[in-house]
Amino acid sequence: MSLSASAAHPERPPARWRPSTRLVYLTAAAACLVALPVLALAFTALSREALTVWPHLAANVLPVALWNTALLLAGVALFCGAVGTGAAWLVTQYEFPGRRSLEWLLVMPLALPTYITAYVYVEILGFQGPFQSALRALTGWRSLRDYWFPDPRNLPGAVFILGIVLYPYVYLSVRALFSMQSAALIESARTLGTRRWPLFWRIGLPMARPALAAGLTLALLETLNDIGASEYLGVRSLTISVYTTWINRGSLAGATQIACVMLLVVVGLMAAEARTRGARRFALPVKRPRPVGRIRLSGARGWIASLACFLPALLGAVLPLYYLLGELWRRDLVAQADLTLWRALANTVAISALAAALIVAIGIGIAAALRLGRERALPLLARIASLGYALPGTVLALGLLVPLAAFDNVVADASRALFGASPGLLLLGSGAALIIAYLVRFLTIAVNGVESGYARISPRIDDAARSLGADRRELLRRLHWPLMRPAVAAAALLVFVDCMKELPATLLLRPLNFDTLATVVYGHAARGVFEDGALAALLIVAIGIYPALRLAQAGEQRPVSREN
Repeated sequence: MSLSASAAHPERPPARWRPSTRLVYLTAAAACLVALPVLALAFTALSREALTVWPHLAANVLPVALWNTALLLAGVALFCGAVGTGAAWLVTQYEFPGRRSLEWLLVMPLALPTYITAYVYVEILGFQGPFQSALRALTGWRSLRDYWFPDPRNLPGAVFILGIVLYPYVYLSVRALFSMQSAALIESARTLGTRRWPLFWRIGLPMARPALAAGLTLALLETLNDIGASEYLGVRSLTISVYTTWINRGSLAGATQIACVMLLVVVGLMAAEARTRGARRFALPVKRPRPVGRIRLSGARGWIASLACFLPALLGAVLPLYYLLGELWRRDLVAQADLTLWRALANTVAISALAAALIVAIGIGIAAALRLGRERALPLLARIASLGYALPGTVLALGLLVPLAAFDNVVADASRALFGASPGLLLLGSGAALIIAYLVRFLTIAVNGVESGYARISPRIDDAARSLGADRRELLRRLHWPLMRPAVAAAALLVFVDCMKELPATLLLRPLNFDTLATVVYGHAARGVFEDGALAALLIVAIGIYPALRLAQAGEQRPVSREN
């Protein structure tokens, strides 16, 4: 009887696992791509050659690089925290002359890459610059033996220049949180007689801790990623140590070990940010709170507040732009522009546009997988895929070099064996390596941007569409896409600008005889003739201004003011 039963009901093979949506595969592939450079770095750093180099690095390179990096990060954190938080508190809590204009002008330094600002300040404050020249003309002094003038080519100069460019990260995040605060808490404290400074220190600043931590983390990650400004200003940081160990000393193994140390610093920064933020979130309640009414500052107080907000914008954006425009006019650089510059502009636009299109398309797929998928591992995979922004450009380039070179070698060997000819370096020699590096680094921006667009689409709309017979493809094509196009366009714009400004990964992974605007500016500065690159620098800034203005307009509040 058992035989007949088994014959009647044969055992079925276990059912194959099928994903709830094919976009799960895309999310998993993106997570693997982001994890690839980290794993390659760890593998190279533990090789025999690297282990023999480690004692020299630990004794002679890392102590100085770690100390300089720690001082640089601490100084930038203090500078950005003070300037960004103070400016955000003033523009959200008080009404003063020019506040509306200053609210967006404070974001303008984000349009300037750190390396361009560093080059400009060295030229402005140098011995032949306008400030020292005017000082000598007024006093009759002839050389530096007669007077003292601050030199930006040192660690304090790097802290100031990086801070004056990166403080908008803190300003934007803290301003958004101050704007979301309920009027009840702030106005209750005012009613009880709390003065301005105690109100800021006891109520405003503690409430801003999660936003402050998030903004500082972005600023410090950009500081770690910087290579042009730090090298030009003479700061021997971890990033510069990676670059010089690899390029100047030809030690790939040593560079990977320093890069692994940088990864530990990045992990520490992200852990500190997560611990500081804790369980706090930036979400608003269902009913938006009434914003705080701004106190009108009149007389000298109002003008002091205006000056306090104008000074960071002046030093971070207005002064560098004024210098670049002056050099452009004085040297007639437009008429002198050669084919090399226009070719670099075409390269920049082409590779940035191609990378942005690919990154945003993958970002849409990952965000849609999170929206439509049911797998428990999806949030973790999406989180891994979004970690690339934390990888400094030098670390990312090092991590990608080994697997990309191995792929090129395998293809070349197979082609020689089959066809008797080699196609050359398919990835490292064609610019594909740059696009892969941009994809890993800036995928976070695309995923976050598309998710912000999805957040505005109620899940009830999906349920209603499914009840009418719509499948997942129709949901994406006919429902989600029209509603989230503005968010996707904004994300694409931000990714394009970041790809255009990226210097470390571009320097290390670009093909031979392939220049972008960023590398052109870097090349002129390295030769000591930055003024000749003013037009290329202005082109970078001009393209970055519009995204900066979009960021300034996001979340802008206009509460009713009252006199004080």
